[in-house]
Amino acid sequence: MYASNWNDLSTLGVAALKQMDRSRQARGQLLDRAGYGPRETPSTVLHAEPGLKLRRYGASLAGPAVLLVPAPIKRAYIWDLAPEISVVQRWLERGYRVYLAEWVPLDEADAASDDDFNLTGYADRLLTHCREHIRQDSGEDKVVIAGHSLGGILAAIHACLYPEAIAATVLLEAPLGFDPASDCFAPLVQATPDARRIADAFGQVPGSFLNMMSAAAEPHAFGWERLLDRTASMTSPQALSSYMQVERWTHDEFPLPGPLFVDLVESLYRNDAFTRGKLAIGRRTVGPHDMKAPLASVFDARSKVIPPQSVMPFHDAAASTRKLLLEYSGDIGVNLQHVGVLVGRNAHARIWPAIFSWLEALHEAAEAPASVDARDAAPGAITPTD
Repeated sequence: MYASNWNDLSTLGVAALKQMDRSRQARGQLLDRAGYGPRETPSTVLHAEPGLKLRRYGASLAGPAVLLVPAPIKRAYIWDLAPEISVVQRWLERGYRVYLAEWVPLDEADAASDDDFNLTGYADRLLTHCREHIRQDSGEDKVVIAGHSLGGILAAIHACLYPEAIAATVLLEAPLGFDPASDCFAPLVQATPDARRIADAFGQVPGSFLNMMSAAAEPHAFGWERLLDRTASMTSPQALSSYMQVERWTHDEFPLPGPLFVDLVESLYRNDAFTRGKLAIGRRTVGPHDMKAPLASVFDARSKVIPPQSVMPFHDAAASTRKLLLEYSGDIGVNLQHVGVLVGRNAHARIWPAIFSWLEALHEAAEAPASVDARDAAPGAITPTD
C-alpha cells in the first residue's frame, strides 16, 4: 500500500492531486462565507521576496523582537486565528515587537531551484533575510525565534547556525528526532528508495498528497481524534467556533517545494541527521551541540505525530545552559491536537504564560549585570542564571 502511494505516481494521479488542492481551497472559501475565516491582527508587510512575506504586527514598541516561524505547508494565520486564541496577540500583550515569516506559494520556476528553496534556503537564507529586516526595523541585534511543527525545524536550524543572533529559541511540538521505533511516518519513508522520485513527479508536492500520507501514517490523530473533538465541541459554542475556524485553516494548504520536501524526508525523517549532529546546511554541519541560545521545548505526551521521542533527545542534548520543557495536555475545540498549542484555550492559559515568565527571567538575568556597578557588588554575589 505505502509503496503504491509513494512511488506509482502517474501523470493523471499527479494532476488529480493538484486539482484536489484547488477543491479544498474552494471548500475553505465556503467556510469563510459561513463566518469561520480568520480574524487577524492588522499587520504590515515589511519585506517580500519569492516564497516569503515578513509581517510586522501592531505599532512600534520598545520591547524585544520575536520572529514567529510557521510550518511551510499551510497558511500562517493559525498563529493569529482570532483575538482570544491568537499567539500573535499574546506576544503583543507582553510588549514584544512581533514579526512573522509568512511562507507563500512559489511559481514553478522558483520552486525548481535546488539552491534557493531547499532546507538551506528556508532555514538559512530566508530566515536570515527576516532577521536583517527586523534589525533594520527594530534596532534589535538579537531576536527570540519561535517555531511550530516543521516551522520549529527551520527555527531550530537557524538558531544553531546563528547562536549569537538568537536571544532564545521556543520550539512548539517540533519534530527534531526521528527514531523509526516511534516515528509514525517511518513506514512511509522506508517504502520509497528516494523522495526525489516524488518531487520529480510533482515539481511541488501538493498539500493534499501530504494530507493523505499523514492520514495513512496516523489515522487516529488525523481522523478519529478530529471527529471526537468535534463531538465534544458541540456542547460549547465557543469550542465549536474555534473547531470550525481550524477546519477552515486545514483547507488552506499550498504545495511544498520539491527540494525542501526531499531534504526533509532524506536528511531528517530517513537519516535523523539533525539530532545526530550531521545535518548539512550549505557548507556547515549542525546538530544539538550548536544550540547555544536558551531553549524552550513544548511537547504532547499523547501525540503519535510528534511523540516525546521526537523532542526529548534533541532538547536534552542541546548545548543551551538555560532550558525549559513544558508538556501540553490538550484542548477541546482545536480540531487537530497538533495545533492546540497555538489555538487551544488551555495552552493560552497555561503554556504561554509559562513561556513568557521564563523569557522575562532570562531578560532580567541578562540585564542584571548592566544595572550593577562591579565596584559596588558584594563579594561572592551571584547573578541569576534562570
